[in-house]
Amino acid sequence: MKYTQLGRTGLKVSRLVLGTMNFGPQTDEAASHGIMDSALGAGINFFDTANVYGWGEEKGRTEEIIGTWFAQGGGRRDKVVLATKVYANMGTDGEVWPNHDKLSALNIRRAVDASLKRLQTDYIDLYQFHHIDRDTPVEEIWQAIDVLIQQGKILYAGSSNFPGWKIAQTNETARRLGSYGLVSEQCLYNLAERRAEMEVIPAAQEYGLGVIPWSPLHGGLLGGVLKKEAEGKRRRDGRSADALANSSVREKVQAYEDLLDKHGLEPGEAALAWLLTRPGVTGPIVGPRTAEQLQSALRAVELELNEELLASLDEIFPGPGPSPEAFAW
Repeated sequence: MKYTQLGRTGLKVSRLVLGTMNFGPQTDEAASHGIMDSALGAGINFFDTANVYGWGEEKGRTEEIIGTWFAQGGGRRDKVVLATKVYANMGTDGEVWPNHDKLSALNIRRAVDASLKRLQTDYIDLYQFHHIDRDTPVEEIWQAIDVLIQQGKILYAGSSNFPGWKIAQTNETARRLGSYGLVSEQCLYNLAERRAEMEVIPAAQEYGLGVIPWSPLHGGLLGGVLKKEAEGKRRRDGRSADALANSSVREKVQAYEDLLDKHGLEPGEAALAWLLTRPGVTGPIVGPRTAEQLQSALRAVELELNEELLASLDEIFPGPGPSPEAFAW
């Protein structure tokens, strides 16, 4: 496994991030524990989750599964850089009460204590804002975060799904208040969805945030979906089904798969390897449902994409270009 610094921090994290969203809804506890053991054994030390994972009446379940894994001991917690998120409403039994969601000081305090209990740990390495909160002043958010840092409950704060301007506003406010500010941004970014290159990634680089792409295979679209479908190994659903209904998208995906087949590469592994070449990227989040999917992701770290192949990928999935040149002279 290869490692890098998380943004401007001294924290060293693996170039692959283990996403846990499938733990509970898609993968049972025993299998989830097995995947985490395999990831740690392969050198992945950066685990990402969120308080809402498990979803519906089971929200919080994913954190609980990670917590029972930590409780097995063997240095598991000490070896892991643990990231979770706050924003979603965590009311139970279908109740949606005020102050049980978003980023008020009250909800941040309530949410972090609940996550710590589920995770069976006394601190969170990276506490991420899962979405922007248009109602809560940034000053209030940083006040709450600074208290948690002083209490030793969290070490760093990060953002997720923030636009470039919000990254700038949030870190400028932190600078004015004497707070450390955001150290990471978790955003939708992959070969087929490159809008983050226009504003989000430049803002992250300017302020020293590590970029953590989610959905690196774009819901399976970049994972060899057409070949798997032809072989009867996969039925199109979700994001890939919606996207492939568009004939121009289907043509691009077919060209992508044909190109990688020519080079003898697996599409999913190449898509991850491409992200690892991108400026500012700390590491993509891989969310395996099975041990086999984890092994495929691990191979991407060693994959070298030559300049000719990178240029060909750009031709199939061109980026938006730099800002403001992408939309101005």
